[in-house]
Amino acid sequence: MPTGNIISDTVKHLPFITRALLMLATAALIPLFFPSEGMGTHYDYAEGGIWRSNDLVAPHDFAVSRPQAEVDQEVEDARNNLLLYYHYDNTAYNRALERLNSLAGNYPESRIQRMHRTLDSIYRVGYLEMPNDVPNFKQHDIIILEGNVGSQHSVGEFVTPLDLRDSLLRERVMVPSIAFDATRTQLELDSRLSQLATSNGMVRQGELIIAQGEQVTAEKVQILQSLEQDNDRRFQQHYHPFGRYVGQAALCLFALAALFLFMRNTRHPILEDNRKVTFIMVLIILMSGLTALVQHVNADWVLIVPLCIVPIMMRVFFDMRVALYVHVTTVIILANMVPNPFEFIFYQLIAGMMTIVTVRNFEDRSKFFLVAGVIFLSYALIYTFGVLSQESTLESITFDRYLIFFLNALMSLMSYPLIYLFERLFGLTTNLTLMELSSTNTPALRELSRTAPGTFQHSMQVANISEDMMNEIGGNALLAKVGALYHDIGKLQAPLYFTENQNSEFNPHDELDNVESAAVIISHVPNGLQIAKRYHLPTAVQDFIRTHHGTTVTGYFYNKQRMEHPDEPINITDFQYNGPTPFSRETAVVMMVDSVEAACKSLKNHDKEAIDKLVDNIIDDKIRQNQLQNCDLTFGDITQIRKILKSKMMSIYHSRISYKLKIENYD
Repeated sequence: MPTGNIISDTVKHLPFITRALLMLATAALIPLFFPSEGMGTHYDYAEGGIWRSNDLVAPHDFAVSRPQAEVDQEVEDARNNLLLYYHYDNTAYNRALERLNSLAGNYPESRIQRMHRTLDSIYRVGYLEMPNDVPNFKQHDIIILEGNVGSQHSVGEFVTPLDLRDSLLRERVMVPSIAFDATRTQLELDSRLSQLATSNGMVRQGELIIAQGEQVTAEKVQILQSLEQDNDRRFQQHYHPFGRYVGQAALCLFALAALFLFMRNTRHPILEDNRKVTFIMVLIILMSGLTALVQHVNADWVLIVPLCIVPIMMRVFFDMRVALYVHVTTVIILANMVPNPFEFIFYQLIAGMMTIVTVRNFEDRSKFFLVAGVIFLSYALIYTFGVLSQESTLESITFDRYLIFFLNALMSLMSYPLIYLFERLFGLTTNLTLMELSSTNTPALRELSRTAPGTFQHSMQVANISEDMMNEIGGNALLAKVGALYHDIGKLQAPLYFTENQNSEFNPHDELDNVESAAVIISHVPNGLQIAKRYHLPTAVQDFIRTHHGTTVTGYFYNKQRMEHPDEPINITDFQYNGPTPFSRETAVVMMVDSVEAACKSLKNHDKEAIDKLVDNIIDDKIRQNQLQNCDLTFGDITQIRKILKSKMMSIYHSRISYKLKIENYD
């Protein structure tokens, strides 16, 4: 294949290649966040509950480990009853005497003499060294070794540092005459610990461990835990980190591929917009990284991660179906990485679905607190009734779990600043932003009402009609309303050149030729885009500015040029808007409402026939000029739009009926 064809094909398919690379990068990155060590087969059960899986048979021989608390108690008993080994130090008395004599010049003679007498009496009994790491020292028996022979004594037979009140004598003079033998004592402890039983027998391969429907007793729990530990040990012997990574990355890729197929079949516009695809992938990666971070700290805290931020943001930016599928995909991916995957999936799916339902019509900040409450309540109820279903009693409930759920719900409030951040990063628009822009008190609309009041009133009329129409035919009514409010904002540059703002007989177009007048009229579109950027209006609103005239011509000045210069060729581009044509239901509706509302004002007679004819002519003209070919309006939608526009125009421009009061005399 020629190089030129390869390059052209690559450029042609670049958006698809970009999306594929985003999916691959996400699938490759997520497993890197999580611990690389693997573990063997684990089972889903709870003490006191019912074994709901099939009969479990021992896959291999394994030892049943004793309960750790029981082993720990025996270890503690061994330490408490440990014999401490000592030996005599025959040089201790002389060394202590030398130390005492060295203090003679620093203390009164009487005190030195008293310390001499005490020293002699202590060493006649024996001064016992006290080890630092032996608990309950006074309760131990000791063995004093003389060569290979040892004699057993109690600690109370000797003097210890605990018995000396004189700190000077204890700290600067005394030397143990019965010295602690740490090595021999440790050997004694090791010997005792080695004799402790660490298992309660063996389970042989093929032996039934627990049957389906059987209650999981404490004894069964110990056997199951022992099997899981043995599975982990065997797994580690054959564990390959790279193979595990490849497997996890492949599972992530399959989950993301399923999500992409869903969007390809049901939400194709989202898949075609790489900004939106990147936004979804970044959100999944963000939640995965946060989950991995918590798991590194403490795997038991995984449910503290506010995973419901995913459905909140997907619902705010897109719709309920996309929110559900993206949330399900995220949960499936993470369930392969966290402990207790079934529990994780159950918690996250139920809480996520409740969140999606609550976030419907998310146009008020107070809804964030309502959603947080629903999240906490969902987790808390699942946990409470889960414990009840497994153990038939609530005695095992730990309130630490409710604290985790509360922190999860509290952190879900981070979705509010994240929405603002992602709007700015990816150029997306939410209903929250649209609600703020729909207020006529925004700086842009205040300037429009002050500088071009006629245009402002026209925009208000178009916005109200467009909103009502979108509610009737289906679509984003709020987006259509906001887009209509700002669609003519470019008329701020030269308001008097537009008839709705002319309140005198002076018309500035009288001083211009037709081409110049058309240029002024057409310029309100690029001027509007400049003003929109100055006021930081989102791209979704700017789309209405650039499309509300599509690629139509300024009919009045074009026809006037033809009439005044019938024999001269006319360059139609001098009278034509640059477009593009509308590419959504909302922009198409605003185009039609804008044209009809403006034209109706010029009618001298606003009867039903005149309005019906005007509406039909304008819409037919838009269709004839291919202005509606890029939007997803059906013939049924256009028929309904005609009907609604006629009804709206009649209600606005209906004739007033004169009523005369007839007075009658009943006298």
